[in-house]
Order: sequence, then structure tokens, then C-alpha cells
Amino acid sequence: MPKTNEDQTRVLNMATLRTRSLSGQNGTEPCASCGARNSSICAAMEDRDLARLAALAVPIPIPVGRTFITEGDPAEHFFNVTAGTAKLFKLLPDGRRQITGFASTGTFLGLAVSSSYAFSAEAVDATRICRFSRTRLRRLLDDFPAMEKRLLEVASNELVAAQEQMLLLGRKTARERVASFLLARDSVATGEGAAFAARRVSLPMARTDIADYLGLTVETVSRTMTRLRRDRLIEMPSPTEILLRNHAALAQLAAGLS
Repeated sequence: MPKTNEDQTRVLNMATLRTRSLSGQNGTEPCASCGARNSSICAAMEDRDLARLAALAVPIPIPVGRTFITEGDPAEHFFNVTAGTAKLFKLLPDGRRQITGFASTGTFLGLAVSSSYAFSAEAVDATRICRFSRTRLRRLLDDFPAMEKRLLEVASNELVAAQEQMLLLGRKTARERVASFLLARDSVATGEGAAFAARRVSLPMARTDIADYLGLTVETVSRTMTRLRRDRLIEMPSPTEILLRNHAALAQLAAGLS
């Protein structure tokens, strides 16, 4: 049976206690060695100030398939993904689902100004998050304007991503959508402006999730990837990994130029 919100909260709190009991045993500052240190809002803080941020963070491991944000629940916390991948989605009253994005290491969630969460988030693979009380983190921002500026940048990037998603769903062909998705996953892994060279892109999500995000059927996604492989734009060494062979051609395809 599906777990209730109370069950989910109980599991998260138990995981939090286990994580807290393990943290600090080696005497190191957890934020300094975090995988999201240089890619998330934490990058706006100097090393000497990390202890104050760590005091507010509640690290929680999230198992595969566990929902840690539920659409419509009171928006009492922010969440920082420190490892793994989560899918963000919205549900229609009839049960249909639209995946609106994938959150990877460094993604900061919960910036919406409404009183309730506008989406749900579920772990695609073994994921770790840091949970922050909205009230306590906002008080911290008063002392760290650079971090507040970083949050505004994150919010702006979310707006750009929403506009890109509208274009992707409204105008692009299946090949253009898949190419855009693969390039977006690559930029998440390597950062914008990285050198164009054949490299591997992780796809931990199921093909059904990719199809849902792109507004396509699973069969269309599979056929499109097969065609991209036949055109020697990609290779597929495993179901969860894609090797991008020709970035320039993929970029042209994503932009509708070929």
C-alpha cells in the first residue's frame, strides 16, 4: 500500500537520526566535504562560515522511489540535493503525471513563495538531501547577502528552465526534444562551457520518466535514441548511460537547424 504523509515523515525522521549519529564522528565539517559544496548555494559561503550552515542542515538519505516533497503540503522546508537524482512532477486530478524536471547534485528545491509545495519530488536512485527550515535559513540570509544573491540566481535559472520546457513541449520535434534532453543532462554533469568531447552521460531515470518529461511515448523515445545511435551521434553502452559522440551535431539538432 502507498505510504501516507505521516509514514513518509516518520521514515525521514528515522533516517535523519541515523545520519546525525554518524556525522561528526571523524571530527570533520560535513559541509566542507559535501558533493554539492561547489555547485549549490553553499558555494556562496566562505569555508569559515560553513559551521553555521551545517548547524541548520538536516542530512537525510532518501531510498529509491521515496517521495520527500509532496505537492500541496505546507512549504516549511528548503531541500538541497547533495547526491543522486530526483524527479520533480505534478499530478492531475485523474492521476496523470507530468514530470517537470530532474534534480541532480547541487539542485536547491523549494524556492516557490507560495505557502504550499507546487510539485512533488521522488528519488530516482539512492539520493541524499539536506533539509533546511525556511524560517531559520531566512534568518541566516540576513548575515550572508552573497547567499541570498545566489538564491535569486537559482530562482532566475528555474524561470529560464520553465521557459525552455514550454518551448520543448510546444514546438520541438521528437528528435529535437531527445537531443535537447541529452545535452541538458550533459551540462548538469560537466557544467556549461565544458570542452566538446565524447563523454558519458548518466541516465538513472527510467525511459518512462524521460518520455513523461519530454511529452512523448516510451516507444518514440526508444526509436529516437536508436536513430541517433544509427546516425553516430550517440552510443548506448548501457540502459543508464549514453555516450555523446558529436556535440556539435546534437546542438544543431536541438536548435532545429538540422
